[in-house]
Amino acid sequence: MELYQRTIHELHNMLKKGETTSVAITDSVLKRIDAVEGKVKSYITVTADIARAQAEAADKRIKAGDTSSPLLGIPIAIKDNMCTEGIATTCASKILGNFVPPYNATVVAKLKQAGSVLCGKPNMDEFAMGSSTENSGYFITRNPWDLDRIPGGSSGGSAAAVAADECIGSLGSDTGGSIRQPAACCGVVGLKPTYGRVSRFGLVAFASSLDQIGPLTKDVTDTALLMNVIAGHDPKDSTSADIPAPDFTKALKKDMKGLRVGLPKEYFIEGMDPQVDKAVREAVRTLEALGAKVSDVSLPHTKYAVATYYILATSEASSNLARYDGVKYGYRAASPKDLLDMYMRSRDEGFGPEVKRRIMLGTYALSAGYYEAYYKKGQQARTLIKRDFDEAFKTVDLIATPTAPTAAFKIGEKSADPLQMYLSDIFTISVNLAGIPGISLPCGFTAENLPIGLQVLGRNFDEESIIHAAYAYEQATEWHTRKPTL
Repeated sequence: MELYQRTIHELHNMLKKGETTSVAITDSVLKRIDAVEGKVKSYITVTADIARAQAEAADKRIKAGDTSSPLLGIPIAIKDNMCTEGIATTCASKILGNFVPPYNATVVAKLKQAGSVLCGKPNMDEFAMGSSTENSGYFITRNPWDLDRIPGGSSGGSAAAVAADECIGSLGSDTGGSIRQPAACCGVVGLKPTYGRVSRFGLVAFASSLDQIGPLTKDVTDTALLMNVIAGHDPKDSTSADIPAPDFTKALKKDMKGLRVGLPKEYFIEGMDPQVDKAVREAVRTLEALGAKVSDVSLPHTKYAVATYYILATSEASSNLARYDGVKYGYRAASPKDLLDMYMRSRDEGFGPEVKRRIMLGTYALSAGYYEAYYKKGQQARTLIKRDFDEAFKTVDLIATPTAPTAAFKIGEKSADPLQMYLSDIFTISVNLAGIPGISLPCGFTAENLPIGLQVLGRNFDEESIIHAAYAYEQATEWHTRKPTL
């Protein structure tokens, strides 16, 4: 088995025993990127020189007897909407094509302190707006399981890089499903933590009340290890929760005795791929065999989630993206006639069609005369969606659902119909509106050999229970061991 194929925990054990070096692991990953990146196109920036220097530094620490950090010397990719000091951070947008941040995002600083190696900045939907990575301002990332299909979005590059073994683990961001949906499409593990569990300082904002950073990994153990590094209070982020983060690896237990799992009828709907329905129900039976008590629950306001999300998220995007005006940083239109012309042309030439669509929707929803009808109504609906989860969690500990209604679709299949595209996140959006944690992990394959994702949701700040359930399921099945052939 090649080094690039291994998990974080396997490589950490090898480094501790002196069976390999960080330089060898990093070279293995960089060679893998050279070999398959032309097909997958998961990276906007590959930081080969930085990675080699960081690997050498990690080896020195290991030689001096410091092996306490499980991420020491491990190549990790960081989605291109998290600030990396001295390294371009583009958000896959032309408007930030020349932006090099002068500081690190908190999660980047934490990974650096843990001794991880930065191997690159993966591609994404522009400003994290999309479900397919087709909205990147640069190129489309392809699904390693079928190069004619999308890898999911907006963290499509991060998920594809993990699935194709072009990194050992990665970080993504999730505003309405952008970690979990690509994890499902690419057959990897993706966790969206509770809102406030992981610092958002240095994450380029899309919708500030919904955005959350989380890991994409090859297995659940690696998810727990990455969470141990990135979770925790950060005074630089006013939305960061001052709640101590536990050791998530203690939740890695193989049985589910005593855990109550709810199945929401609103998530098993018409129009869903029958293969997805079958695989998820089979996964729930496995949870039952592991000792979980399964019962039906109802989340009655689910039908309003997509509409609510696309009012609130676009409103926040309209506000957050007002700063891209061609003045302070980022793209500026050439030879403008006057100040207004510079503003208008910089934004027109710098933003892609999906970002413009969402800015216009949000500006409309916030405009005088419509604020009460749209934005305020959206906030009220959000409260009802959150209340549904609060009620359900009175009788169950976890909720199990499909991650997405279908497996990965063909590139270009939904581009002409934004509404169809928005519906790919129908099972993930409510989780962001409620702020609760959710994980996606592989639970089967379609007849076309495409991965299917099981989503497990938990109470606020109870990532341990979803990691526990995900680990127990993963250990009882073989799905996570399957790899795409590139």
